[in-house]
Amino acid sequence: MATNALTRPQPAPAKSDHRWLVLVVVSVAQLMVVLDATVVNIALPSAQADLGFDNSQRQWIVTAYALAFGSLLLLGGRVGDIVGRKRTFLIALVAFAGASALGGASPSFGVLVIARTLQGAAGAMLAPAALGTLVTTFQDPRDRGKAFGVFGTVAVAGGAVGLILGGILTQYLSWRWCMYVNVLFAAAAVFGALVYMSETKPAVRPRIDVGGTVLAALGLFGLVFGFAQAESHGWSSSVTTTSLALGVALLVAFVRVEQRVRQPLLPLRVVSDRSRGMAFAAVGIAGVAMFGLFLFLTYYLQLVKHFSPVLSGLAFLPMIGSIMISSNTSNIVTLPRFGPRAVITTGMLTGFVGLGYLSRITVHSSYAGGVLPALILVGLAMGMVMAPSMNTATAGVQPQDSGVAAALVSTMQQVGGSIGTAVMSTIAASATTSYTAAHAPVSGLAAAAATHGYAAVFLGSCVVFAVGGALAAVLFPSKERLAAMRESVIPAAAVQG
Repeated sequence: MATNALTRPQPAPAKSDHRWLVLVVVSVAQLMVVLDATVVNIALPSAQADLGFDNSQRQWIVTAYALAFGSLLLLGGRVGDIVGRKRTFLIALVAFAGASALGGASPSFGVLVIARTLQGAAGAMLAPAALGTLVTTFQDPRDRGKAFGVFGTVAVAGGAVGLILGGILTQYLSWRWCMYVNVLFAAAAVFGALVYMSETKPAVRPRIDVGGTVLAALGLFGLVFGFAQAESHGWSSSVTTTSLALGVALLVAFVRVEQRVRQPLLPLRVVSDRSRGMAFAAVGIAGVAMFGLFLFLTYYLQLVKHFSPVLSGLAFLPMIGSIMISSNTSNIVTLPRFGPRAVITTGMLTGFVGLGYLSRITVHSSYAGGVLPALILVGLAMGMVMAPSMNTATAGVQPQDSGVAAALVSTMQQVGGSIGTAVMSTIAASATTSYTAAHAPVSGLAAAAATHGYAAVFLGSCVVFAVGGALAAVLFPSKERLAAMRESVIPAAAVQG
């Protein structure tokens, strides 16, 4: 029987002379996508005052982006595999820039929500195309380690950069520039892609798995929407429970469909390997802890310590520095030497210590003594977890599957963030209410109660890291297994353009 044209062994594409410039281009695009999940948070009060929408509507500025991004990621990853990553990358960049310009010029709340939805849809194509390009461009293990170190730094630190940039733009220009700035990022990335990126696409174009696409999109939409409703309406809300139940049921149906179709949206071989599956899970676990930290530490700095938007963003700089150091060291030095099991387990345990320290904060804690040491430790932890997990999750993936594997990485980070925001919001609200009920109404009670809620969130995130560390120690592969995964790749036929 003839070998399928998609998997027939062919000579690997020649290594690009511009691969490091390609890394810069895809990192700029990834930064734009990641920071847009947080840059708007700081701008929300100004946008609300300008456009005149209610507090009950405010969450939709954030949720609209998350819903479109999270539910369309798998489709976006497969589109890149089918029509070519460079073409997908360019189309998504232009769409993201157009949606951002529309958002910046929004005359009303409704237009702003539409713009955020379009941003999320464009981001769902852009993020997998960026990471998928990285996977196919860097095949040498050492170069791949360096590339994933840089990309991992951007993927994790982008949220903190968004807080800094959002504060600066809102305070000194306008909230609208939190949207307009994406046009500048996109223009730079489009120029770089046109000059330095080459097209790769399969010799035989596979068909879109329509049934799988619909089930995946609706299932992921149900999960993200359900967690968003849990944050605002509680876990017992009928909308929350129905959305989560439907989301899980649709994703179970999606898996059943993918087992039967000839050209699935998500080939189950991508996730069936235990090592790769654990790497996807690690990205989700880190997402739970990371989004909770960004959100509630920002609340603590601004509402309790009275930091300005700019100063609260700058307070995260030490964590960004730690992520940069740790991501690159982990991928270049420690991952090849010790393997993902040792590196990622150590990262999870470092996060456990850092968030455990942060859970001790009080109203009177200083930034230098109460917050800074934790930020440094958590930054080191994120660098040791995220970049090596991305590297491991895409190791051994066939080139024709690299886009959907990259999409799954982003999906896990997005779903993890949605879970983290919803669960940690519930923990914060419950702890704050309990503290208020147990203490007499005195001056400063509101700040003390809020701080108690934030500390409970950090303790909860600490437990998440502990669970992640235990799973990583048991399920992650050794360095020998990681090397074997990489050597198992069969280059796919590709057309260079």
